[in-house]
Amino acid sequence: MTKPVITVVGSINMDLVTIASRFPSQGETILGEEFHLIPGGKGANQAVAAARLGAEVHMIGAVGTDPFGNELLRSLEREGVHINNVKPVTHKGTGIASITISEQDNRIIVVPGANHALRPEDIDRYEEIIAKSDVCVLQLEIPLSVVERAVFLAKKHHVRVILNPAPAQPLPQKLIEQVDFLTPNEHEREIIFEQVDVFADKVIVTEGARGVTIRKGGKQVLIPGFCVPVVDTTGAGDTFNGALAVALSKGMSLEDACRFANAAAALSVTKLGAQGGMPTEEEVERFLRENKG
Repeated sequence: MTKPVITVVGSINMDLVTIASRFPSQGETILGEEFHLIPGGKGANQAVAAARLGAEVHMIGAVGTDPFGNELLRSLEREGVHINNVKPVTHKGTGIASITISEQDNRIIVVPGANHALRPEDIDRYEEIIAKSDVCVLQLEIPLSVVERAVFLAKKHHVRVILNPAPAQPLPQKLIEQVDFLTPNEHEREIIFEQVDVFADKVIVTEGARGVTIRKGGKQVLIPGFCVPVVDTTGAGDTFNGALAVALSKGMSLEDACRFANAAAALSVTKLGAQGGMPTEEEVERFLRENKG
């Protein structure tokens, strides 16, 4: 069977992960338990998720010409992601995310760095790559003008678009009209609620362990999540989006695609790091067989 072709336009970061027994209060210093440098960025995470699930994945983004950037490119390459379209940036450092993990939750601060050096004209150079894709996946850790250009080119070539509106910000109505699916979490949905409500049929709201809500036949329908032991929730949403892109590329219905993506996201939280627990297609299918109820 031909592999699904997924193009991800988005961020590439190094995650600076601190694990602590609890979150510090304002002005308080506490001792942490562990520290890790882990490849991340919503775009790169979604690319890796799709690649592990068997897709041919092309990454469009930007990194600095620094040690973090070099390591992130090597990491993507090891995962089988095509990196020919990642722009090297000399005037800004590679993006980073400072992540604190505690109490089965996380708090994250992102410094975009090179991610914000990506320009719409860069995307024009990659039009052929986008045109040959089954699905184009985007997020909002890169400039909105870049997202808009990528969506325009994707729709020009009749390529399905998934936009993960995170970090949340108000979106132009034209952009919402062009995308096929918006995948906000509950918090992000509130920020863009007034716009999204008009386009409810294309909105997939991720609700953590509870699952996801879609609109079917004019009604809200919950696609339940899965109960698993949680180690780190970082990257669960990114896993969902990468898996959703793969599932839709394979012709699954929206409900089946969401169930597949829920399973992938559930498996992802059982290990440390945004990319650490991202499963293979075989692992997701086995998990689904074991959790038919």
